[in-house]
Amino acid sequence: MAGVQYLGASRIYPGNPVPAVDKLDLDIADGEFVVLVGPSGSGKSTALRMLAGLEDVDEGEIHIGGVDVSRQPPKERDIAMVFQNYALYPHMSVAENMGFALKLAGVAKAERQKRVSEAARLLDLEPYLDRKPKALSGGQRQRVAMGRAIVREPSVFLMDEPLSNLDAKLRVETRANIAALQSRLNTTTVYVTHDQVEAMTMGDRVAVLKDGKLQQVATPREIYDRPGNAFVAGFIGSPAMNLREAQVVDGSAKIGDAVIALPRSLDLGGRNTVRVGIRPESLDIADTGIPIVVSLVEELGSDTYVYGMLPGEEAAVDKPIVVRVDGRTGVQIGDKITVAPRPGEEHVFDAESGARLG
Repeated sequence: MAGVQYLGASRIYPGNPVPAVDKLDLDIADGEFVVLVGPSGSGKSTALRMLAGLEDVDEGEIHIGGVDVSRQPPKERDIAMVFQNYALYPHMSVAENMGFALKLAGVAKAERQKRVSEAARLLDLEPYLDRKPKALSGGQRQRVAMGRAIVREPSVFLMDEPLSNLDAKLRVETRANIAALQSRLNTTTVYVTHDQVEAMTMGDRVAVLKDGKLQQVATPREIYDRPGNAFVAGFIGSPAMNLREAQVVDGSAKIGDAVIALPRSLDLGGRNTVRVGIRPESLDIADTGIPIVVSLVEELGSDTYVYGMLPGEEAAVDKPIVVRVDGRTGVQIGDKITVAPRPGEEHVFDAESGARLG
């Protein structure tokens, strides 16, 4: 096992002056599970492929176990990769697929069988060792792909959106299995996903990327409670945080006709406008506050998400304000309600740079 370090690592594709990955600095500890997350085109898969040796490192370095591997071929990096499309050999059985890399490496047959049996037991694949991939479900095929990585006993696991081809229920089950398995094996793991819920539920730490740049890396709780900028605030959380530009009036933020008190300790630095962020669960229906006209109601059983716009605000102009309320509140489309943030649960960002204030 080994830690991983990106040291100012960049990938610049020919003909495109904008780096796909731009001076990435990221330190991943030995045995840690780190998730790279971001929208399409953010550079997360490119960063993973740079670590695997499938993409060049044009600037900076990448280290595994303290060794610079930036110019090493993939086979010398002691990594194992799990892809989203499984990449199983259709003519081989499950056992043969899992042990094939060991066979190529010249590992003795008895040792191969031992490692395959141990991995099959960990992944509940023992009843399927003689089957071909076509006789397996999507979840079972993904477990075979993971088993193939496990038997190699690498220093680092790399996983590139391995659950994207699974249905929603199976995805939830499999991500829990992967997290539990990684905790048991204690192998350094770098996991790429565009699904922020997946990132928050699996990683020891989450690294958020945008346009090839690292925005923030922190524990899931820290990144949710204290997003470093407005992009992270809007990307992490489902539904997303409500973000609105507000005028600063006497140390308070004014959204529409509503005035939201800001913490006295907050240094506004003479700003006339700020971006205020409020999570849906931090808004309560109240007598005074922000008036909204309800445009959509999502019933989820115990909870209901209420979407609404400020009076006179066009739906196309900005995203609706989302409020999480009790499932039995009885709010309906067309209702006019007033919501107020709980004191101390607002987030304030610079209106231009998006950087967190305070």
